[in-house]
Amino acid sequence: MKVAFLGLGHMGLPMAVNLVRAGHEVLGFDVVPAALEAARTEGIPTAESTQACAAGAEVVLTMFPSGRHLLDAYRGGLLEAAPADSLFLDCSTINVDEAREAAELAVAAGHRAADAPVSGGVVGAQAGTLTFMVGASAPEFDAVLPLLEVMGKRVVHCGGNGAGQAAKICNNMLLGISMIGAAEAFVLGEKLGLGHQALFDVISTASGQCWAVTTNCPVPGPVPASPANRDYQPGFAGALMAKDLGLALNALQGTGVAAELGPLAAQIYQRFAEEGGAGRDFSGIITQIRDHSRSAL
Repeated sequence: MKVAFLGLGHMGLPMAVNLVRAGHEVLGFDVVPAALEAARTEGIPTAESTQACAAGAEVVLTMFPSGRHLLDAYRGGLLEAAPADSLFLDCSTINVDEAREAAELAVAAGHRAADAPVSGGVVGAQAGTLTFMVGASAPEFDAVLPLLEVMGKRVVHCGGNGAGQAAKICNNMLLGISMIGAAEAFVLGEKLGLGHQALFDVISTASGQCWAVTTNCPVPGPVPASPANRDYQPGFAGALMAKDLGLALNALQGTGVAAELGPLAAQIYQRFAEEGGAGRDFSGIITQIRDHSRSAL
């Protein structure tokens, strides 16, 4: 397929590289000159603008920081620049209502639309093992599936437009809550004299078992590949978790769900990002919990 790939950052560039390696014709664009240079180094030709990038595309794939960036691009000439009946595939993580508005704009302009936010981080993007949560009609899902299967190992059709974003927000709200719980458990274990490995051996095979412990363990040692062994280099950065929990908070407020842990997790990660954790892996929340813990009296 001819793919216009807009957004060649830490996630977007390796995704685009995997498409090229699979034989797709990719033209890239990013507003950051260094990202354009990195793309060209990887053998991906680049365009001078979003409109030029989309001009000959069958699929316009976007990987943007926010819904505002996406809607601004759609309203700023991107939809008009693409050939009629192009497929607009957004892999950003944005508000559900923004995803639905973007799809409506695309369809009104004579195109097709799908949202497919990702899970798996930079490592997953590089390895082509991402999970995609797709919101689209059945024909559009079938159309994007060959591309998504190149960039990921699991593709889930969650429902119509916006459903992919809904699934991503729900998943990451639970992930944020569970990482805070895992970090608190390990700090409590430290205070009680438990070694990290001993506590891991129990939790990882008992009723507290979760991804936050077995794959992204917040303490060094038990899981060699976890960011805790690299001084919490992301991974999935604290700023991104704060962003996603903010999206979950918007959804909770918009739907009237009587949630308590989700809003609290959003508050905790916002503070973590503001206090130096923005560029660290989100499992680094354990360092803040330690810092704020008092010594036993």
